[in-house]
Amino acid sequence: MLYIGVDLGTSAVKLLLMDGEGKIQKIVSKEYPIFFPNPGWSEQKPEDWFVQTMEGIKELVQDADKSQVAGISFGGQMHGLVILDENDEVIRPALLWNDGRTFEECDYLNNVIGKEKLSEYTANISFTGFTAPKILWVKNKEPENFAKIRKIMLPKDYIAYKLTGVHCTDFSDASGMLLLDVKNRRWSAQMCDICGIREEMLPKLFESYECVGRLKKEIAQALGLSENVKVAAGAGDNAAAAVGTGTVGEGMCNISLGTSGTIFISSKKFGVDTYNALHAFAHADGYYHLMGCMLSAASCNKWWMEDIIGTGEYGKEQQEITGLGENHVYFLPYLMGERSPHNNPNARGTFIGMTMDTKRSDMTQAVLEGVAFALRDSLEVAKSLGIHLERTKICGGGAKSPLWKKMIANILNLKVDVIESEEGPALGGAMLAAVACGEYKNVEEAAAKIVRIVDTVDPDPALVEKYEARYQQFKEIYPACKPLFDIIKN
Repeated sequence: MLYIGVDLGTSAVKLLLMDGEGKIQKIVSKEYPIFFPNPGWSEQKPEDWFVQTMEGIKELVQDADKSQVAGISFGGQMHGLVILDENDEVIRPALLWNDGRTFEECDYLNNVIGKEKLSEYTANISFTGFTAPKILWVKNKEPENFAKIRKIMLPKDYIAYKLTGVHCTDFSDASGMLLLDVKNRRWSAQMCDICGIREEMLPKLFESYECVGRLKKEIAQALGLSENVKVAAGAGDNAAAAVGTGTVGEGMCNISLGTSGTIFISSKKFGVDTYNALHAFAHADGYYHLMGCMLSAASCNKWWMEDIIGTGEYGKEQQEITGLGENHVYFLPYLMGERSPHNNPNARGTFIGMTMDTKRSDMTQAVLEGVAFALRDSLEVAKSLGIHLERTKICGGGAKSPLWKKMIANILNLKVDVIESEEGPALGGAMLAAVACGEYKNVEEAAAKIVRIVDTVDPDPALVEKYEARYQQFKEIYPACKPLFDIIKN
């Protein structure tokens, strides 16, 4: 049988066709616009997502045996606010994960309601990107739209609704709304009261691998597929990507070096750190995960290479780097503020330690190491919860750099496993569809059969020791600079 994974991203929807053994048959991508009505605002039209998803599925299956398509599922951009009226029509463009307009609402949630209460209700604290502060923003700034709300959804769930007619979401994506009692896997009545909404406005909750419904007749006809095609709930993009890298079950880790960076740790036990430095979310495998998210990872290297020193020769620049663990230059990679573990939108990118003999290669090295050190910050929080890791998988554009992988292995003191197929949330979505259709008995079995490791970068004990000393210096820089960031933020 064949399975479709839909990765609803910020710039495009990526669709993947996979067979039952995990072999990828075809990949299609369709772009849609993003709108910035005001500085710091970020919006998209849900209708654009649906149109391009439909076009993408048609192109994906045009040369396949359509009768073999058994299931569809999703990975999707998280936190976005989609609101529907009594006729299930979209009320206003969706507020996206990277929309920063809700700073007043976040301040209210974190400091008036209080972080301790939020953590008690949802296992997390408020960030500007989360969904609950967006709901409060609509309530405060667009009361006429707030009054029309009958359903509140996340981006990928709007597509699932359009395909099946079912208002649904999954626990992993719902975890990023600040409306879910993550530990008990149910909507938080307290958070509904705080946001001024009723629980019936929220979609029905499913596990990521559960079937929410089948294709509506008119949708099936438009796509040339059977009405028996199952649609599974899917997952938030990071959880779906973790499925696609086999980061499921107990004590598995994945590091993503994309535009932003994440360290994702799967666990069968629920856990929250004292300061909510890491996100504590439900996972697509039916259990839980901790995630540290830094806002600038590979984008730091892109900024340094292309905007500052003016070159696209990434590999050539990295060839000049030799003395690993010996660099006296440090870089704080907070070009867009920072989320984990500091939760400080005022943090800024910072070089420190230059002398007259500092070379261009030292600066490049500092950028790469700074991202790795910042990931280590989140790993240290996980360690404080008693989590012990020996290895991690790695994905994202930055993972194509052998040097960066070596730095990650030695700065975090983890074996770094490189996987064969790096298709992220789209592959994870297809795997969830396969589980929903009974191709695999659970997500762990699917990951064990489909995900293959093709290389491992081992840490070097001597280099680990050198980098340990460097990390102890690095972690002192942010606290020293933090008072300055509040002064120079404008």
